[in-house]
Amino acid sequence: MASRYGLEIRAATGGDAAGIADLLRACGYPVAPEALAERIEALRHGPGATLVAVEWGPPSGLVVLHWYPSLAANLPTAQVTTLLVAPDARRRGIGRLLLKAAAQAARSAGCGDLQLITGPGQTDLQAFGAATGFVDQGAVSVRPLRKKG
Repeated sequence: MASRYGLEIRAATGGDAAGIADLLRACGYPVAPEALAERIEALRHGPGATLVAVEWGPPSGLVVLHWYPSLAANLPTAQVTTLLVAPDARRRGIGRLLLKAAAQAARSAGCGDLQLITGPGQTDLQAFGAATGFVDQGAVSVRPLRKKG
């Protein structure tokens, strides 16, 4: 999808399960690689995208997004449900690149807004969302994907 300075952003596959399991474990979310392989393949065939940031080894970042139509908007809405960067790879722009790739995928799917789902106590993610153009609207932060006009 995108490449910058040896960093590639691409769709995740079941073959990435072991590396993604390591990434999730490093971020405090242990999941068995076998279960991840099945989940990644299921996500590949649904309305959304699972993207990884890969340098010269296992994935250093992950973004998962889903899109859906709603009664509240003319265009579908995309939700970022997972955005992770390995602790030793943070503060290098990987999260911004993942978010940019997610926004591009959502735009290509015809979405009008991108929501960033943050849980209670995720102040770093909330601050990152604010710094990248998301507006806090309670449980979610929303960023338009298209210019209003």
